[in-house]
Amino acid sequence: MDELIVEARDLTKRFGDFTAVDHVTFQVHRGDVLGYLGPNGSGKTTTIRMLLGLLLPDEGSGTVLGYDSVQDTEAIRSRVGYMSQKFALYDELTALENLSFYAGVYGVRDDDRLFQVLELLNLTALEGIRAGELPIGWRQRLALATAIVHEPPLLILDEPTSGVDPIARRAFWDLIYVLADQGVTAFVTTHYMDEAEYCSRVGVMRRGRLLAMDTPSALKQSALSGMVWDVHAEPMLEALEMLESLPGIARAGLAGDHLRAITDRTVSARDLQARLAGCGLQGASVVQIEPTLEDVFLALAGE
Repeated sequence: MDELIVEARDLTKRFGDFTAVDHVTFQVHRGDVLGYLGPNGSGKTTTIRMLLGLLLPDEGSGTVLGYDSVQDTEAIRSRVGYMSQKFALYDELTALENLSFYAGVYGVRDDDRLFQVLELLNLTALEGIRAGELPIGWRQRLALATAIVHEPPLLILDEPTSGVDPIARRAFWDLIYVLADQGVTAFVTTHYMDEAEYCSRVGVMRRGRLLAMDTPSALKQSALSGMVWDVHAEPMLEALEMLESLPGIARAGLAGDHLRAITDRTVSARDLQARLAGCGLQGASVVQIEPTLEDVFLALAGE
């Protein structure tokens, strides 16, 4: 049986009348790259803070690496690599000095380990540059270096790519999989739908509730009622109104310069084109596409 790394059992947190996390239950097993997906304010960070013992739950419980999230907070923090939304770096210290400081906090006395981490994250050439002078993508790498310098078996990254350009985001995810290949379990919160596609499992949060958790492919099968189509028709807003009124349409919306529709499984491209033509939209282009996790999120959130 897969080794259990993280378990949340009915975790609940309230701030006055506001429920930030509402009876959330899930498990993370060794080797998972778990994406915890949801918009800002959905409860992702609050969940993490309860698991790390930074917040006390109002209901429920959690364990991390076999330790209780309320009783064993020190044991958890010494064994987990944590990277928050705001990179906790000292701008006046160099990259190497930042790494050395965090290594000392975690009790790492082997200088060779510092240079191993710098090399792993391609930071060796920047070791003498002050953190405040580094571009944000390299600051992000340095923050990751400080989180893994003590070789934790679990890495928790709380929206680590927020504000980072797409190329740096993709490079960061490549680094996560390098670490995963070395046996590290990763728990990554994000509000970027495309990032969740990189994960082996995905949990979808909204308004404090965990709506679903499974592999990306399984979520696309279970959450969507049918087929997904790209529809090109003009005028676009008029076409959208018509789409929404047609039978067999589960959801329709704007998607850049075209429309996106989710239909019952019984609807074919020919059916869809014929129905649009019947509404006066001659020449509409209809192409079946692979669903995305954004489609999954919208379907689950709509429920």
